[in-house]
Amino acid sequence: MHEAIKTAANFINIDTMTFVYLFGVGFVGGLVSGFIGSGGAFVMTPAMMSLGVRALVAVASNMCHKFPKALIGSIKRAKYGQVDVKLGIILGISAEGGVLYGAHIQESIKARFGDAGSNLYVSVAFVVILAVVGGFVLFDALKTYRAGNMNAEETKSKLAKWVQSINIPGTMVYFKSMDAKISILFTIPLGFATGMLAATIAVGGFIGVPSMIYVMGVPSLMASASELVIAFVMGLGGSFKYAMHGLVDIRLAMIILAGSLFGIQLGAIGTTYVKPFMIKLVMGVIMVIVLFSRGLMIPVYLSQLGLIERLSEPVAKGLSKVSFGIMVLALLLGAFIVLRAMWMGKRAEKARIAGESMATEALHGQI
Repeated sequence: MHEAIKTAANFINIDTMTFVYLFGVGFVGGLVSGFIGSGGAFVMTPAMMSLGVRALVAVASNMCHKFPKALIGSIKRAKYGQVDVKLGIILGISAEGGVLYGAHIQESIKARFGDAGSNLYVSVAFVVILAVVGGFVLFDALKTYRAGNMNAEETKSKLAKWVQSINIPGTMVYFKSMDAKISILFTIPLGFATGMLAATIAVGGFIGVPSMIYVMGVPSLMASASELVIAFVMGLGGSFKYAMHGLVDIRLAMIILAGSLFGIQLGAIGTTYVKPFMIKLVMGVIMVIVLFSRGLMIPVYLSQLGLIERLSEPVAKGLSKVSFGIMVLALLLGAFIVLRAMWMGKRAEKARIAGESMATEALHGQI
């Protein structure tokens, strides 16, 4: 009985408005997930925390909803030939080790510093990683746009070329996504880092997708699709690990999953109509906006831990409301960018098909 009460205390009450908000979060997260393959958790975890969900519960519940959604998304995108199953499974296995280690760190922080310490740890991790990865991805996308190479084929980075040139006997594996062999010794640390990050903030794609693109030389579309396979493997193991400690709120997981299943279908379809640079642009823009949302909450958690001067209740509530507002903006903007990119891409595709049809008819008329 004591354990049941302790577990229930971790969870928030869910009313009608909260249900609608969580469903919307799931939809946008699924939309982004199907589009860029990051799992969408970099939207979902902060969105749940903005409702007052404890960081560790938000991370655990996110991982729980992730693996069935990732499975559906990977199957959907496999139909378009975008998934490198072998790469996803190999990275997923080493990522599972990172998940177990990251979960242990999370639990240790909560045990020592309480919920405020856990919330601070997750928020700081979000801000740092969003700034570094989001900034780099956004810069890369804008550089491509300014250079006018949006329709150009992706080129491998110098680092990816170097990785593919290294031959370590007995460790080389061929991957169709990059049409090359690379040593499995390169995949192990990348997978482990992806898993550890996933257990920390429920977002392994921050490392998974960029590492596949820039370190291994996987094309953007295939990297984002193959990440869904990794997310499935990590989510399955991570959910079990956290559930054993009573940290998975199955209500949150199921509501978000319901919204995600709609969004991920649209997101996956959208990848067939857009240029690779657009995937990077969407990822970068949303990351930077969410960064500000989480960053505003850091002073609140520092105050709760007594590391800075105690904030007054109105100030703390004000920061929470602004943080929530920015998160809603990120959700709406993310949905708008993805849906608009899909609509524009589909319209361009129809125009191209109509043009080809007219050209064919004209040719037949001449004959």
